[in-house]
Amino acid sequence: MSISTYIDGLFSEWDSAQSPGMIVAVARGDEDLHRGAYGMADLAHGIPMDFRSVTRIASQSKQFTTLLMLMLEEEGLLALDDDIRDHLGYLPDYGTRVTIRHLANNTSGLRDILDMMIIGGTPITAPSSRDFARRTASRSAALNFAPGTDLLYSNTNFLLLTEILEAASGQSFDSLLAERLTEPLGMEDTRLMVRDDAILPRLAVHHRRGPDGGWLRAAWGIAIGGEGGLVSTGDDMLRWLRHLARPTICDPALIARMEASGATINGVPSPYGFGLMSGFSGGHRCVGHGGWISGSRSLSLRFPESDLAISILSNHDDFSPVVMMEKIAAHVLGAKGAKNATHPAPLRAGTYRQADGDGLFIIEAGDDRQSLTTGMGTAPLVESPEGRWVPQSSLPPFQLSAGERGAIVTEHFARETAFRPAEPGTAPALQEGAFYTSETEGLSATLSRFGDEWRLRLQSTDDASLLRLQHRDGTLFTVHPADSDTHDQWRFAPWVLPWLFTVRIDKDRLVINSDRTRNLVLPAAEAAGA
Repeated sequence: MSISTYIDGLFSEWDSAQSPGMIVAVARGDEDLHRGAYGMADLAHGIPMDFRSVTRIASQSKQFTTLLMLMLEEEGLLALDDDIRDHLGYLPDYGTRVTIRHLANNTSGLRDILDMMIIGGTPITAPSSRDFARRTASRSAALNFAPGTDLLYSNTNFLLLTEILEAASGQSFDSLLAERLTEPLGMEDTRLMVRDDAILPRLAVHHRRGPDGGWLRAAWGIAIGGEGGLVSTGDDMLRWLRHLARPTICDPALIARMEASGATINGVPSPYGFGLMSGFSGGHRCVGHGGWISGSRSLSLRFPESDLAISILSNHDDFSPVVMMEKIAAHVLGAKGAKNATHPAPLRAGTYRQADGDGLFIIEAGDDRQSLTTGMGTAPLVESPEGRWVPQSSLPPFQLSAGERGAIVTEHFARETAFRPAEPGTAPALQEGAFYTSETEGLSATLSRFGDEWRLRLQSTDDASLLRLQHRDGTLFTVHPADSDTHDQWRFAPWVLPWLFTVRIDKDRLVINSDRTRNLVLPAAEAAGA
């Protein structure tokens, strides 16, 4: 079967006048193997998607941001080991040096801005300014971990990197992008789109699934920069991927630095470089980045050994680009290397809690697959070359294997963590009106009773939220929007998530954890001296 015939069949689900669309590009060297556009750029007006339709690329923006960073470093306008507070005086004192290098390789420990907005009750889909983003990013003086000791994806890293590029160059990010990258490469449709209220030529309407399964317009209100604000086209992304393979406007050494491991953590090279991440698909090394924003998911990868490039763009978020990319790569390249001699033992379905902490996940098992659910959503589990289970996602949080006595063991940078089956039992006695507050986090929390439910009111310096608690294990709860209406849930997050975050409620403190936030502590009022 030809490559185009296979890909057309793979994306046929979205190739109709009743579906938003997809753009798929596959190239080997300078030869285009497939250029496909499927579905509609605008359902309301019946405008089909084509290869020059403009869509958000979300976090794929980070690779553009880091190349600009390396160009400015070459000119002496910044150094990767600069303390970020030397460039951005409004940031709090973190009690340790956080450098530009830490931002670019996602090892800073800074809390993710989207997570902090969700926790603080700020509606992500409501319009807001860059000043608001700066205020939110600098609200917390605490870190998830000591800089350089772990990897945790954080949009705050690249929001601040955007700010540093502007301060160091004296130009806006968009003008810097155009002058240094997109204009020299002929990427005429790639630019920064700060919010969804912008009007651009050939801009596709972004869509999301509504409560009834139909399609709605998607909206993204917060102002975003080099962390995820770029839009592009199939044509432009092919130009970009070819430039990464054979650089024409910068020293090839800069691209090599982007692709190389950005840090060594606990003796293990990180898969994240500078705005690009490396991995394997079917035994073939690949490097690239994905993106996810309300109304769009995307992924662009290169397979250096075969000079193969694959780009997938969309104006909806109802699919997994990683799964689709791996199917395309398998069809074009086939499998490489021997399969595992031994297969990992299946994982038992259920809810699991970290044995010595507040981590929580759910294993779901069907007839033909297993999946992992965390607060960020659900991903299929596939076998890793190391003989473990790994989530099929762009940057898996860990690998998993069956442990003793029903436990599951996760591995992350050679650190093993045991998770035991959660034991809900009887929910602990909570105190109505209990109040928790933290000045360093700019947050306070109050417990209240509503019928048979316990609720949590979280208030930040800017907003507040009313949330529902679901007991999971001991004093650990998952936190959900109090309102059941989907649109009310979208006030908290652009997607309906399995849970927003977890809270452990002890007598002297309330502790918040999520996939991108660790050990955010709000002491009880008495413990805080109130």
